[in-house]
Amino acid sequence: MKHAVLFLACVAGFVRGEEAADTAPVPPEMVRVEGGKYLPMFGDRDQSRQVAPYLLDRRPVTNADYLEFVRGHPKWRRSRASRLFVAENYLGHWAGDLEPGPGAPADAPVVLVSWFAARAYLKACGKRLPTEDEWEFAARADATRADATGDPAFLARILTWYGKPNPPVLPAANTAEADFRGVAGMHGLVWEWVRDFNNQMVTGAARNDASLDRSLFCAGGAVNATDAANYAAFMRYAFRSSLEGNFTVTNLGFRGARDLAPPTTP
Repeated sequence: MKHAVLFLACVAGFVRGEEAADTAPVPPEMVRVEGGKYLPMFGDRDQSRQVAPYLLDRRPVTNADYLEFVRGHPKWRRSRASRLFVAENYLGHWAGDLEPGPGAPADAPVVLVSWFAARAYLKACGKRLPTEDEWEFAARADATRADATGDPAFLARILTWYGKPNPPVLPAANTAEADFRGVAGMHGLVWEWVRDFNNQMVTGAARNDASLDRSLFCAGGAVNATDAANYAAFMRYAFRSSLEGNFTVTNLGFRGARDLAPPTTP
């Protein structure tokens, strides 16, 4: 009887902890993404992947945000950052170390930042980069639906943006179209870093076999796509696979994510 009472008390405490995690306040600059199952671009066509609930920034990190970071972290200023972690053109559109200038409006997404720099910024904020699964899961949404990838018009709009040249000066991040959750600019603004950006660059050796699957490279990659009609997603996977951690690209920014608060101990 004593052990039964103790077990029930533990279960009750666990439930209270779960409720605390579920009802924890969401920072105003973030939204809660409930998570669920989705079919990634590459993998088994009949095997979906589970994404746990998480928090995601409403918009990409801006030049103003990043300026505050480099002010407080001098080693990430343009003139001081190690070339091991950033390319030569790191923050090259800024007028100076602490002066974004007219080419980098305060409210526009920061670009020309490396994966290493993005991680350092987000760590200082208590956040992290979203995983590829988390980013792609959220990016399926439009203004009214959690998954609009079955709509040819939705995919066509994304492809239209991918085909446009970069504007000389990026627009404000808060002017981008938002989805039904309030997440803005997943499409139509900038490409974005993810934590496991090179996840698809896999060889036979990495899979613990001696083969080299040539369908993973060049146009052959489309053969193994789970949705051949979603060419926009294929372009994102291909772009990410071309990157290295210190690359800085004129239309590549980032946004933050965060795990949900763990259950509290009663």
